[in-house]
Amino acid sequence: MDKDETRQETVENDTPAADRRDFLKAATLVGGAAAAFGAMGHKFASAQNIQVAQASTPALSDKPWWPHPKWGKDDQAGASNWITPAKVLDAAKWIKDGKIYRIGRVYESGMPKFGERAFALRIPGTPTGGPFGANKLIYHDDYLATEVGQTGTQFDGLAHIGIQMGKDGDMNEMRYYNGVTEFEMASAYGMKKLGIEHVKPFFTRGHLFDIEAVKGKMMEAGEEIKVADLRAAMQKQNMKEEDIKEGDAVFFNTGWGKLWMKNNDKFNGGEPGIGLEVAKWVADKGCCLTGADQWATEVVPNPDKNLAFVVHGELIAKHGIFNHENLDFTALIADRKYQFVYIFSPAPIKGGTGSNGGPIAVT
Repeated sequence: MDKDETRQETVENDTPAADRRDFLKAATLVGGAAAAFGAMGHKFASAQNIQVAQASTPALSDKPWWPHPKWGKDDQAGASNWITPAKVLDAAKWIKDGKIYRIGRVYESGMPKFGERAFALRIPGTPTGGPFGANKLIYHDDYLATEVGQTGTQFDGLAHIGIQMGKDGDMNEMRYYNGVTEFEMASAYGMKKLGIEHVKPFFTRGHLFDIEAVKGKMMEAGEEIKVADLRAAMQKQNMKEEDIKEGDAVFFNTGWGKLWMKNNDKFNGGEPGIGLEVAKWVADKGCCLTGADQWATEVVPNPDKNLAFVVHGELIAKHGIFNHENLDFTALIADRKYQFVYIFSPAPIKGGTGSNGGPIAVT
């Protein structure tokens, strides 16, 4: 492992642009979650005047979380295992009017991106080829250069997030879902375990919590959604907590998505979202997935400045619960559709850590 990957970053005004994955890597490798607030490509740490300090992550690294008590030591599908034929048939009962809502963002070069990530689409030639045959067929191809992760609507897989349990640099003690180690899975050509190809397609009930409406305004960066906020949203939206069953998906609207393509710097510079309290509530409910209208679903910065992306660790690494980021609930909220069927099939990229794609909600 390169020495640069294990050094602790400092927060300075001239911190070089980096990305969220670097942030997570640095935070876990040094054993202190606050090690890399300077890693945000838009200098989020400096902008928020965050004071960072060396610290442990007791909420995550205190004890092993494997093997999975329900799906066993060899499972690589995580909470997508909830999507059984019985679950699909039960979810389908919620479809009443057959209306489809796109809840994914349009992928384009001007969308918010982190660090030096790129999204470049090229059409070779105009047209690319032809004419062919007596029918004079012509065609276009496209070439896309981008990262899968953190460019547009992003689905986090199980190989995306792990937790360092032992000494710095010990890949045998860097643990992911079901206890899989960095040593077992690491490869420059796709992960050898926990690749996105193992995740089953989703067809399940979705529950949307419009926290922006509860607050009466767009939430602000660093503002945490609490369980009390979820219950206030359910009361306002005429939803019942007992409606949320094992294998369901839960989503949070904070209003942060209104900044998309309008103020990308602010959008990237932190966010409101859920914290550990709601993460534990989600895990207790046995949900399969969380999602939100911002880039991490969880609150950034965490109110505990010693913690970095602690919800990711709690849900993905410890419970195998997936995360869908940068979603758009505008049309659902306009139609007051807070419960629906969530449908998404991750792109089966062998060894991939996540997926782009077009999730939909059906009411």
